[in-house]
Amino acid sequence: MDRSGLADFVRRCRTRLAPADVGLPHGARRRTPGLRREEVAQLAGMSTDHYTRLEQARGSRPSRQMLSALARALRLTGDERDHLFHLAGEVEPRDLPATDHVRPGLLLVLDRLTDTPAQVVSDRGDVLAQNAMSKALSGDASARPEAERNLVRRFFTDPAARGLFPADEHEHAARVAVADLRATLAARPDDARLAGLVRRLRAGSEEFAALWEAHDVALRRTDVKRFLHPVVGLLELDCEVLLSPEHDQRLVVYTARPGSESRERLELLRVVGLQELTLG
Repeated sequence: MDRSGLADFVRRCRTRLAPADVGLPHGARRRTPGLRREEVAQLAGMSTDHYTRLEQARGSRPSRQMLSALARALRLTGDERDHLFHLAGEVEPRDLPATDHVRPGLLLVLDRLTDTPAQVVSDRGDVLAQNAMSKALSGDASARPEAERNLVRRFFTDPAARGLFPADEHEHAARVAVADLRATLAARPDDARLAGLVRRLRAGSEEFAALWEAHDVALRRTDVKRFLHPVVGLLELDCEVLLSPEHDQRLVVYTARPGSESRERLELLRVVGLQELTLG
């Protein structure tokens, strides 16, 4: 335990916060910036005396539960929370199950991409947000029941989902999807929702079960994907996967190489927009 480092870190984190940042009234005039010690103690559910000793580098070693409460009270980022645990001589906690709340920064980027398909996907494979081009390319996920918004589940259980890709792409796509899901479950084995998805797929798809037993592991970051669109035809697109800081959400962007036939077809898709697309 680095007592002096811990004391300095929590003190600096306390002084950078204003009462309004944590939902407290400003109250009387403050002689120093930041929250008062008693306010942090109240937010963390600990005694003011205990917190004061911590800042003075003379307190007892805080428990993991107390460190987690302190991280929430001080509004620490994930990296800062891990640092707090390290200073206290503890291993950082395993990340909580992924959230379905799309971060404002990702939505801002998504909104700016008007000429190329892009979507935000959870590390479980759930489509969380799409731009107009993504909906034109592969359909509006929000129009489906919640259980059918998972890309991995649809690929292994819905023939129509496979119809979006040429037949010679299916084996590669299946292998990559399972390897990515295996890596995610290994990083977050206590995620009941993720474990349930894997359990249902192993029971419902012999192909998925066989690939799962192969134990390939690889997070998807870049790829080349081919789409069979019912109106504009075959599209060969570069797939870039940008990870969120916590790696639980991904911004997936599809681009066509300049001057290619796929680029021309992507432009046509932009014109077609969100019309109801059918083969006839």
